[in-house]
Amino acid sequence: MEAIVRLYSSKRNEISKFLNSFFKTNAFENEFMNLLEWEKKYQNPVEITEIIGTFIDNNDKFSINMWISLDLGVFININDNNANEIIKYIYERFPY
Repeated sequence: MEAIVRLYSSKRNEISKFLNSFFKTNAFENEFMNLLEWEKKYQNPVEITEIIGTFIDNNDKFSINMWISLDLGVFININDNNANEIIKYIYERFPY
């Protein structure tokens, strides 16, 4: 099972700006400029903890919603209230 991260925004260019800041590049500027949603699959679920942390640390700068899936068909909305607990859960569930 792959872990999935989905980003949604109702504001054009927000996902592009966030991804550029996360990956420390401008590669997403043209490619994702008008996207209102983005998805990435990760083979190792622990890898999504970095983007969750970056999202929470910068959620006041971007108008974006994040949803993750660790189990087929089940998505969890990431917010200030649950991000730390979800990161802890991921490390406990997938200790590799």
